[in-house]
Amino acid sequence: MHFTRHAPFAGAIVLALCGSAQAASPASTTFGVSASVAANCLVTANNIAFGSYDGTAAKSASQDLKVRCTNNLPYTVKLSSGGGSFAQRLLSNGTDTLQYNLFTQAGFTTVWGDGTGGSVSVPGVGAGMSATKEQTHTIFGSLPNSAANQDAPVGSYTDTITVTVEY
Repeated sequence: MHFTRHAPFAGAIVLALCGSAQAASPASTTFGVSASVAANCLVTANNIAFGSYDGTAAKSASQDLKVRCTNNLPYTVKLSSGGGSFAQRLLSNGTDTLQYNLFTQAGFTTVWGDGTGGSVSVPGVGAGMSATKEQTHTIFGSLPNSAANQDAPVGSYTDTITVTVEY
């Protein structure tokens, strides 16, 4: 009898516990997270300076061009012909000119251009956009010793080259 007397009390405790467990049941859902990586490249280049030229000896100079592109992104570096052609670029001082050209290697055999007029462009593959991942491409310049250059008057001669990175 002692057992039956406490039975209604025990049942009330069980009902109270079950009711509060249902009220505390969590609700849940899911959501997606996404991003896309855009193709991107950055390029930096410094001036190439041949220095003083007296017409008696050829001059050469080189400079590094730096490219940063999205990881694994193929790219192509092209150089414009400047004030001349790919066959013969020209430094100018008014109407006076000095012949020069830009090449892909120190041997001065392959003209770096845009792939036309006997020139080639330079391919690469991006390693990432951080500064530590930049790719270096060296531009080799040659100011030859030739009869046309020997007759250039005194002055400062310049040209502007446009670098294009296609990706």
